[in-house]
Amino acid sequence: MKKIDINYPLAGGSWDEKEVDAIKSVVDSGMHSMGKNVKKYEEEFADWMGSEYALMVNSGSSANLIGFFATKFHSKNENNTKKKIIVPSVSWSTTYFPINQAGYELVFVDVDEDTLNINIEQVEKIIHDTNDIFAVCAVNLLGNPCELIKLKSICDQNDVFLIEDNCESFGAMLDGKKTGTFGEFGSFSFFFSHHLCTMEGGMLVTDDEELYHIALALRAHGWIREVPNEKYLSIDCSDFEKKFRFLLPGFNVRPIEMEGAIGSIQLKKADGFIDIRRENAEIFKNYVEDLGDCKYQKENGYCTWFGHSILFSEDFKERDNLANYLMDHGIETRPILAGNFLNNPVLKHLNYSTPLNEYPISEKIDKHGLFFGSHNKSLKKEFGITFDLIKKFLN
Repeated sequence: MKKIDINYPLAGGSWDEKEVDAIKSVVDSGMHSMGKNVKKYEEEFADWMGSEYALMVNSGSSANLIGFFATKFHSKNENNTKKKIIVPSVSWSTTYFPINQAGYELVFVDVDEDTLNINIEQVEKIIHDTNDIFAVCAVNLLGNPCELIKLKSICDQNDVFLIEDNCESFGAMLDGKKTGTFGEFGSFSFFFSHHLCTMEGGMLVTDDEELYHIALALRAHGWIREVPNEKYLSIDCSDFEKKFRFLLPGFNVRPIEMEGAIGSIQLKKADGFIDIRRENAEIFKNYVEDLGDCKYQKENGYCTWFGHSILFSEDFKERDNLANYLMDHGIETRPILAGNFLNNPVLKHLNYSTPLNEYPISEKIDKHGLFFGSHNKSLKKEFGITFDLIKKFLN
């Protein structure tokens, strides 16, 4: 068979001359480290999200890292012996590693077969059956909101933090409220494949002033020179000495000025990007339904479609061969996130528990799921060729 090269990658660029000009302006300014452009983007992002505070870092993974570490030093965590955080068994590594690095135990639950999001009934059962759950980390998977209103109610009733890994779901909404703003904090990623791209980069958003102040200190070395007041963090020394006193065991995960400048440009295009992704999703969904015995991710609320998934039936044993066949024709695919994360050998290095023993939906996703990228441009042509090839392979 003659191979077709359509060059349909998992991710595509969305920059034009405006982003390039923004980079040049930063280069010409001579100020390249975190400064006024980052601050401007943070303020614009918080306003766009309807959140009190936004703090930019160098990646979505770092947003999770800073956020989870900030909960350790929060006044709500004083004398708290709870050290376990419930997580879904389908997500990416950057959900799990920061939780483990912050000293918490990962407690895995399965996901919902339709939405691919965390199984809320299992979350509620584990919280009720134990008394040592500190938080639930809800991952809004592939742009699709979790059942955040129900989760928030369960968490509030049981004095449990709700945290959102929202790195794949910028702009998604549930009942008119943007995902990433339901919990104590939400994390965002601006990596190349995401809705907004600033080269590298991430953001933490929160309405909690204390958590924001702690995160400010943790972002840069654990010093408090950027913290606006001493309401929550203070050191007994002179103003001069405060610039060089360290209060918390922090990191250096600051972004650079170019990323902030690019972010401001990308944010102005956000609504248009989301509209295109939603149009792509409708086209893709119709093709999946036409295949027959397959599932497309069920939308919960307003989804912004980080990408597109197909869940084949368990009778279909050729997922990997199909992926290779498509790759030969210039179409990139991958598993749905990391599949069932419990199948990864890195687990031997993590502190975790599996109270359910079996994770059948995650296993099905692991063995029978396939992911296709979405871009901030129409993929109508690419989808047409892709599904023609899928039908040929299946037949």
